[in-house]
Amino acid sequence: MEYGCATGLISLNLCDKFKKVTLMDSEKEMIKIVKEKLDKCKKSNIFPIQIDLVNEAYKGDKFDLIYTSLAIHHIQNTEKIIKIFYNLLNENGMLCIIDLDKEDGSFHINQKDFNGHNGFEHRYMENIFESVGFSNIKSETFYNGEKIYKEKTIPYSLFYTVGYKK
Repeated sequence: MEYGCATGLISLNLCDKFKKVTLMDSEKEMIKIVKEKLDKCKKSNIFPIQIDLVNEAYKGDKFDLIYTSLAIHHIQNTEKIIKIFYNLLNENGMLCIIDLDKEDGSFHINQKDFNGHNGFEHRYMENIFESVGFSNIKSETFYNGEKIYKEKTIPYSLFYTVGYKK
């Protein structure tokens, strides 16, 4: 399952590796775009759902793998969403979060109403994983990049944190 799937870019590129992929996003417009893409590519193992897991309960099947990419820093209550993910995993299931390393807020400089996190320190994320019940937790920065905004170069880096449900 991918949470915060946006337009489905990641899962549409990974879906051939899985029997079934559930894509979730809280934004109706994102799920609409995913469905339009699915109509064109004829993938039958992708199932998009519009749901805000922070405020709505998902009552479907549990998952062997949950992954997110650049979604968690948009969610205020990080511990709550990670607990929700833990509860949605099968035993020995894996959670993989990809997100921004802690930064000074420059990454969202063009979003005046941004009220999320300015990335995370690895230890912060690892502590949440541990407190929720995950084991074999690992975090690592794996990407350093730049984006341009109004001719200003903004460096940023991405990390992953993975853990397994006991």
